[in-house]
Amino acid sequence: MINWIIPLILLIQLIVDKPAYQIFDRTGKNTSYDSMMAELSQADVVLFGELHNNALVHWLELQVAKDLHVQDSNLVVGLEMLEADNQLLVDEYLAETIQQRHFVQEAKMWDNYTTDYKPIIDFAKKNNVRVVATNIPRRYASLVSRKGIAQLDSLTDQAKNWIATLPVEIDTTLPSYQKMLNMMGGNGGHGGMSGEKMVQAQAIKDATMAHFIQQNIKGEEIFLHLNGSYHSDNFEGIYWYLQQQSPDLNIKTISCVEQAKLDSLLEENQQVADFIIVTPSDMAKSY
Repeated sequence: MINWIIPLILLIQLIVDKPAYQIFDRTGKNTSYDSMMAELSQADVVLFGELHNNALVHWLELQVAKDLHVQDSNLVVGLEMLEADNQLLVDEYLAETIQQRHFVQEAKMWDNYTTDYKPIIDFAKKNNVRVVATNIPRRYASLVSRKGIAQLDSLTDQAKNWIATLPVEIDTTLPSYQKMLNMMGGNGGHGGMSGEKMVQAQAIKDATMAHFIQQNIKGEEIFLHLNGSYHSDNFEGIYWYLQQQSPDLNIKTISCVEQAKLDSLLEENQQVADFIIVTPSDMAKSY
């Protein structure tokens, strides 16, 4: 199982000096885990941009959560993998009101929940750490991708509780959204799908996650948010929306990338985040 593979990988690293990961700052300078944590511990929000199927990245997420909790008992964890309308289920599971099987089934947990996200949920449960479901319900993101963001106006007031406050500003000139437009063949679409609507669907996810992060920052808490790296790379996506809402927030970002060699950071991976965690291209995958 993945739970014992990661410690074995790190043991091999110590024995044969074959690094399992390396951390760089945004300029490409090699840095240490401890140095990274020293900066993260001063942040209001940490956006941990993960690779969804990288086993070591998920282990590192757990270590970051544990170490932030040691330094600040007011840690809050948010997850892209949890949809906002399932917050009650999250709260009930953490309070041991409902069983895990009901939580997993009814909260529409991702297929890799057991290997990749259960450890951090278990950690939160054991240590009374609040967990926030930040993502837009997938049915509404699908609605936007099919019919456009204006369709959200037709939702009931109750449904609108689970998305960012409308109207949502979308800056289509942001490079990440421009890249998506280009991949989709521009506004004309590709394969029957509109590139503009796909960008809108991506943006409403980013805006909604930023919205629920902002809603759950109280006092001196550190909010650790787990999301796909494409939702916060290049200080766009969630980061951009948080900056629009609260420009004074101290936000730190992490991006995870894979490279054949770990001794230096490829130019294409520089400047994408405050810290870039590099793992080998052949790192164990959870799916």
